Amino acid sequence: MIGYVTLGSNNLPRAFAFYDALLAELGARRTFDSETFVAWSVKRGPAVAITKPHNDQPATVGNGVMVALAMRNTADVDRLYSKAISLGATDEGPAGPRGDNFYAGYFRDLDGNKLCAYFMG
Repeated sequence: MIGYVTLGSNNLPRAFAFYDALLAELGARRTFDSETFVAWSVKRGPAVAITKPHNDQPATVGNGVMVALAMRNTADVDRLYSKAISLGATDEGPAGPRGDNFYAGYFRDLDGNKLCAYFMG
């Protein structure tokens, strides 16, 4: 089971503000907070974290790496996808059905990390 996922950023204040606003839509709050690492979760569950790379090299986007955020229904997918775009995220595939039982919207955050808001059912 996933405990947390970290995404790198080269502009921590900007990334922290983006994820404060985006993940608040899911009821998440900061559960760990330092100058170089912030993690958000709901009820101390699995977390999404933003950090400066430990090796002091620039943060880069991993090809094929994606964080998928589980939603309760398709309306929540639409809402989170729209919120991300309004915060400056770039579209990687608008919210909509993908196959029989999968509904998702894909976007990249301000550093280029790919995320997916999805609902299965």
